[in-house]
Amino acid sequence: MQKSDRTALFAMPAALLIGVLIAVAGSHHGAAIGPMPLFAVTVALAFFMQWLAFIPAYILHSEKFYDLTGSLTYIAVTLVALTGSPGTDGRSLLLGTLVLVWAIRLGAFLFTRIRLAGKDDRFDSLKSTFIRFLNIWTMQGLWVTFTAAAALAAITSTQRKTLDAAAAIGFLLWLCGFIFEAVADEQKRRFRVNPANRDRFIHSGLWSISRHPNYFGEILLWIGIAMIALPVLRGWQLVTLLSPVFVYVLLTRISGIPLLERKAENKWGGQEAYEAWKRQTPVLMPRLRI
Repeated sequence: MQKSDRTALFAMPAALLIGVLIAVAGSHHGAAIGPMPLFAVTVALAFFMQWLAFIPAYILHSEKFYDLTGSLTYIAVTLVALTGSPGTDGRSLLLGTLVLVWAIRLGAFLFTRIRLAGKDDRFDSLKSTFIRFLNIWTMQGLWVTFTAAAALAAITSTQRKTLDAAAAIGFLLWLCGFIFEAVADEQKRRFRVNPANRDRFIHSGLWSISRHPNYFGEILLWIGIAMIALPVLRGWQLVTLLSPVFVYVLLTRISGIPLLERKAENKWGGQEAYEAWKRQTPVLMPRLRI
């Protein structure tokens, strides 16, 4: 067995254990559907949808519906939380709406991108190996669970509070992050479809003040979500406030920035224009030039 396969065998039960712990914590002071905590139901659904989608993906050796499945899972678990929670209030509706708007926008963008590109080269060495490919889908279940945890815990909480300053500030943070991410994605999309930019890197627009402005927007909007959720979280539910921390660690230390930085270095490293842009432009936090 290869080292990567052994790593996947360890990673999957670890992901499931973390998912179980999040389910237990987020269910504290939460609504239930019969004997099952509603929050735990959404966690189980997040993993189940990945495993269900994995079956045809592995048979076809295709990753084309990976990102779309992730977005559909966010939509599904949010709708289950909203419809299953008794006495849905303004805060729950606000949280649910923000997650749904984000998931629909990002899902449509990512699906269109991979449809045009034909494939995602991150999966080239994974999709032909059962255990490693299954691990990637399982990790997506954890990604959905952990990222949306604060919103889902607040929506399913038995605690209710009217919208307040925390909700207003959180919404403004979400809005700024959402706009930042959407604009950065659109700027990069337009850059890539221009034949004149073939084999070139984008360093205009928001990409002139951050090397990864879309990820900055992503982190900011989940901080906003956590702030909106905070006033109604109690006890172990507070663990779900780690959601934006998880997003930050994932994007800056694991699967986001490190992979893209290595890829860019292999492609443009040593080129004068790229090295100058890299020296002058922060990796994540935008720097305004006056």
